[in-house]
Amino acid sequence: MVIKIGIDVMGGDYAPLATIEGANLAKEFFQENASVVLIGDEATILNTLKKINADPNRFEIVHAPQNIAMHEHPTKALVQKPDSSIGVGLKLLKEDKIQAFSSAGNTGAALVGSMQTIRAVQGVIRPCITSVLPKENGGISLILDVGTNADCKPDVLYQFGILGSVYCSILTGNKNPRVALLNIGEEPEKGNLVSQSAHQLMKDSKDFNFVGNVEGRDLFNEKADVMVCEGFTGNVVLKTAEAFYSLIKRRGRSDEYFDRFNYEIYGGTPILGVNGTVMIGHGISSPEAIKNMLIHSKQIAEAKLHEKIKEVFS
Repeated sequence: MVIKIGIDVMGGDYAPLATIEGANLAKEFFQENASVVLIGDEATILNTLKKINADPNRFEIVHAPQNIAMHEHPTKALVQKPDSSIGVGLKLLKEDKIQAFSSAGNTGAALVGSMQTIRAVQGVIRPCITSVLPKENGGISLILDVGTNADCKPDVLYQFGILGSVYCSILTGNKNPRVALLNIGEEPEKGNLVSQSAHQLMKDSKDFNFVGNVEGRDLFNEKADVMVCEGFTGNVVLKTAEAFYSLIKRRGRSDEYFDRFNYEIYGGTPILGVNGTVMIGHGISSPEAIKNMLIHSKQIAEAKLHEKIKEVFS
């Protein structure tokens, strides 16, 4: 069976042009190894394909006349707009008419919609999203959560360790990734009460390879492969890394290592802990970023990440 990757063509700051250009690039990359399904207003899709001289016959088009804007409240918008590109895409995923769904649109709507439509894996308290951080030695590490859960209890942070470990294994091939808790000091008693309690839960874990606390200065070195924190801290780290990359580019500097901070390389990240492959892209995603998100979607769907997470939690 040829895997079908759905894309919310209406989602993102530069949609639909950037999303459809990215989908076209991904289709060229896939050739006949995967099908790209464009989900959004059909007339808009056809007009945009014509604008970029792309053949509409290369794609499956699913009409979704409504769009959830970035500023809209996720829960309200999903109720008020049942035919939104996000709502329709998640329904197709639930019905196995597509095997992965990707969106650079309203992250909250994608998360809430996933929880309502395909549901969380049984046992997962809070699904989350992660981000890739480049290591100086050429490898990568993961940080999670990076925005979906601003406040977390210790047991949620513990589960992030499990989710991050499973995803890191698929992403890097490392079967025993080192999991650390991002903190303000290496000692177990450092940090706020939540961090201290989370450390107590993690220190004797049999579910992942816990290596203790790491500090902000360890984000890009070899101390850990997965760094766990609540979404507030993770999002600050992520946006700081993005700002640092932008600053370097504005100053006309180029460096082999710092070039790897470019979000376009990674494209998107899966929502970890839900019953299907749902990929979240950056709101400012360019066509190159969309292409890479779709390629990564295919990799994650083929690896059956959600099934591996289900096995761990069962």
